[in-house]
Formats: sequence, structure tokens, C-alpha cells
Amino acid sequence: MSLPKLIATSVVRGSDQGQSHGGIFIVDMESGAARQVYDWDRGDIDFSGRGWDRGLRGIAIDGEDIYVAASDEIFVFDTEFNIRRSFRNPYLRHCHEICIWQDKLFMTSTGFDAVLAHDLKENRTFWGVQLLRGPDGAFAARGFDPGKEGGPAMSQDLHINMIHCDGRGMFVSGRHTGCMIRIAGGQITMAARLPLLVHNARPWKDGLLVNDTASDHVRYFWNGGTAGVPVPRYPDEALEMSGVDSSMIARQAFGRGLCILDDNRVAAGSSPSTVSIHDMTRQETVKSVNFSMDVRNAVHGLEHWPFD
Repeated sequence: MSLPKLIATSVVRGSDQGQSHGGIFIVDMESGAARQVYDWDRGDIDFSGRGWDRGLRGIAIDGEDIYVAASDEIFVFDTEFNIRRSFRNPYLRHCHEICIWQDKLFMTSTGFDAVLAHDLKENRTFWGVQLLRGPDGAFAARGFDPGKEGGPAMSQDLHINMIHCDGRGMFVSGRHTGCMIRIAGGQITMAARLPLLVHNARPWKDGLLVNDTASDHVRYFWNGGTAGVPVPRYPDEALEMSGVDSSMIARQAFGRGLCILDDNRVAAGSSPSTVSIHDMTRQETVKSVNFSMDVRNAVHGLEHWPFD
């Protein structure tokens, strides 16, 4: 079975001003070749906290428009990675993952613990909801109009960073939710419990697929069972730029970015700059492609690349 091409974004965790902070890559998993198609080296990057504006994250593809999240701005590229346009919103802060459903782009706003929706046909951010946890531990959703003043205050209590939409509803999770939240029919419920600090949680088959970042595994949970594949690791002596990260957040085997390939295989990203295909049924890694041994360089966004 041939292996696909993937598009990946990266964040150079702990990079300093004046250095590259990541980029966009096309990774041919069949040949093992990776090429950088865009370098994120802007000079107006916010250095005030964990990750923040550094690097590029979520990816969503609509026709020949490639949407890429960069903190408080969404860039739209063509298939040759020229910037067609971009848009911002005052309630979009530290955007991580994004997804497209029914001509709407849904965006996580980690800085507001919120989800925003942008109408792709009207090119308008028209809807927002902030997620809250009450004293009893129950979740609540507070809607707001992202086009008006007087919206929610900034919050990162839940660190909302993942969004998936399908016919069953909207599924949201974060580093501190401890579960996947489902919003559907005006109701907010807990869809399933999750470990803390996971990334990229989403429904898959009869359960949930996650990057269990804290344990360096990709995991599939379902009723009564779990399957896991370890994130690739490299000998310490093979790593580059070890110990130069003043923030001390860069490490190898940081798992981030997931892409469904079929009913058995998923693609997953990790640091340093590695994309792997895992067979979750056999619980084994089919193939890994590494394109930098800089330990600070972590894959974050990952999607199937449908173009030649």
C-alpha cells in the first residue's frame, strides 16, 4: 500500500528573536523526502509566554485554499504557498487547531478558552462561544458575537486547543479539560474522559484518538480497551541544539499533530521534526520521516496533502 503526501507545520519551541520560528513542509511519506515551502520568520512575533505567536499550527484545506493558524491571524495560501489573504479577530488569540465543516472554519482561541466560526463564503467571523468550568466541575458555554465589543475576558484555565466537527456535533478539548466536550443541539456534555495534557483529541471509529503528549504515545481509547504506539526517539548524541532553549520547554518526542489516513493508520507529528505513520490495529510504526534533528523544532499541524 503506497504512503501519502502530508502537509505539516512546525513550531521552533524556545527560539529567539531573529531566528526562524517554524514553517510549512510537504512530506512525501513514500519517498521519505520533505521540502520546506514556507518559512515563518516574521519580526513582529510576541515572545511573552509559552509558545504564543511563535510558529504555525493548525491546517485546514478547502478546495485550493490552504488555511494555516498563526496565533491571532489566519493565513490563506494557494497551492504554491503564495498568501492569498489573511484575517484577524480580537477574540482570536493563540489559535492552535482549526477545522472546516459545512463552509465554516472553526478556530480554537486558546487565549480566550473559546471557539470562533468564520463563514468562508461571506468571509466573516460571525459566531463565538467561550467554555467555562463551574465550581461543581460542570462545563458551560457562553455565546458571544466576535464582531462586537463587550465579549469575554481572556482566559486560559482550560487551554482549549482542539476542535473537530462532524454530523454528531462539535468536539472540543484542551490541555486542562480532562475530557472531550461535545456541543450539539444547544447542549454541552462530556463526551468522554481524557488524560490531562493531551493534544489533538478527536473521535475515531468507536472511540477517541489522541496524542498523549505527557506519555510520548499516540493512543486510541474505546470502551474497555486502549491501543498505543510510542513516539519516535533518537539517541541524545544525535540531537542538535540541546540545552540552548532558555525557556526549557523544548524536548524530543513531543507529540503533536494527527491525521487520519484510513481505518487502521494515522499520521502523527513529533519533535525533532518527525512525521510518522502508525498502524493502530497492529500497534506499530509503519514509517517515520525526519527532516531536522534540531530538538526545538516540533511538528504541530498535520493534514493529508491532496495535490501533486
